[in-house]
Amino acid sequence: MTYSILGRDASNGDLGVAVQSKFPGVGSLVPYGEADVGVVATQGFGNPRHGSVGLMLLKSGAAPQQALEVLLNDDSRRHKRQFALVDGRGRVAAYTGTDLRSWNGWSGSAASHDCVALGNGLAGSAVVDRMITTFEDSRASLAERLMLALQAGERAGGDIRGQQSAALLVVRRNGGYGSLDDRHVVISIYDHEQPIQELLRCYQLHRLSYFPSDPTNLVPIDPELALELKSLMAAHGYYRGELDDSWDASNQRQLELFLGSENYDNRIDNGGLFDLEVLADLRLRYGHQSTTE
Repeated sequence: MTYSILGRDASNGDLGVAVQSKFPGVGSLVPYGEADVGVVATQGFGNPRHGSVGLMLLKSGAAPQQALEVLLNDDSRRHKRQFALVDGRGRVAAYTGTDLRSWNGWSGSAASHDCVALGNGLAGSAVVDRMITTFEDSRASLAERLMLALQAGERAGGDIRGQQSAALLVVRRNGGYGSLDDRHVVISIYDHEQPIQELLRCYQLHRLSYFPSDPTNLVPIDPELALELKSLMAAHGYYRGELDDSWDASNQRQLELFLGSENYDNRIDNGGLFDLEVLADLRLRYGHQSTTE
């Protein structure tokens, strides 16, 4: 009824889990993670303690396979469980209980270095195989690679019962809101007809609101851009002066208030430069607003 992929980005140490299920609110049940330590996905008749205790074992120095064996040894219902772990070095381990293999559909896992995919009640083994191949072939960010893998799993047949919920968790040291925690991406789609597509949409919102600006997207506010920004601010009550192409500190302050009201909190403090990705999003939402005299 559920399929997941866990992965590590070897280039920066990011760790993450993406999951889709024909079960509501899967994000509250399956993914667990701690920056620099590892990630865990626990499903089937999932045992949440496999997530929290699994991370504790990894943090204490256990390899994923060692942690898996400890967790199974203390679980009288191990035959109903399915879970996997990836540690901060990219080592993996996965387990599928015997009861799950008797369910309708296919249950099992596939793995490579830095990633493991697992599922139960699936259309076939191709679901997890395609997820691994897609993850390995992509050079996008970890969050995007994990979501691409979910899409590949769905195209390969996915959960035989269909779709209902999805979630994405990525942890990075100081990679959260304002660089003040490690929750780089936390998105959960509780109930939706197309949860993976909704996950992708929400990720784009998350990027704009939670991620800082890419320095390569920052530009000075030239006369043409100044006119457009003043027109946009005027349309939303943040500017009442002349719609000309000048720009000063007062205009900058009003712009920062406007950007805060539009939830671009982490893309404001750029030393007077403006984020072209924010501009593209504003144009998409409100149109390209400019006025000529």
